[in-house]
Amino acid sequence: MIVHVAGRLIAKDLDRVEILTKGGVGYELFIPLSVYESLPKVGEDAALHTYLAVKEDGWQLFGFSTAFERRVFQRVLGAKGVGPALALGMLSTLSAERVARAIRERDVVTLQSVPRVGKKKAEQIILDLADKLDDVQVDTSGGARPDGASADDAIRALVSLGYTTHDAERAVKAALDVGGAKLSATELIRASLAKVGAR
Repeated sequence: MIVHVAGRLIAKDLDRVEILTKGGVGYELFIPLSVYESLPKVGEDAALHTYLAVKEDGWQLFGFSTAFERRVFQRVLGAKGVGPALALGMLSTLSAERVARAIRERDVVTLQSVPRVGKKKAEQIILDLADKLDDVQVDTSGGARPDGASADDAIRALVSLGYTTHDAERAVKAALDVGGAKLSATELIRASLAKVGAR
């Protein structure tokens, strides 16, 4: 099983990257949007946690910034009717932390914000996985995504204005650090805009 790939980043796109190892082997990895936003420039060194999906029509390698992202991806694949493409889409739309929280909290509405996930699919995912994520803890060593409904609203608002998810999350976290959890969603959006605009 291939669990980690490190080397020189030779190509990157929104949904995939190519990494050339020191041994001269090049790997194509499919990635969620959050990984793309955290990648270095082409030509620089990169390292990703990986998951190898073996199917009858071929193998696919998926890359993640953290082991936590990979664990959530693997667990989501355990839900009925969820393949690698949909699991990757869930992590791209919501982030690994939000996916895990939405499933634990049986938040059908949040899961439905993922393309190709309707109400029945969201309910099936929750039914299959709600009691199987207890041992998947959020890894805060790399700076977890800001938590809470107001934070989610603020992040979505900034992304809709054209900011990347990575920049939106950093701005919201900075605003929360200053204003605290007492901020309403509207106040948090204003404060986050000020933070992202000041960078």
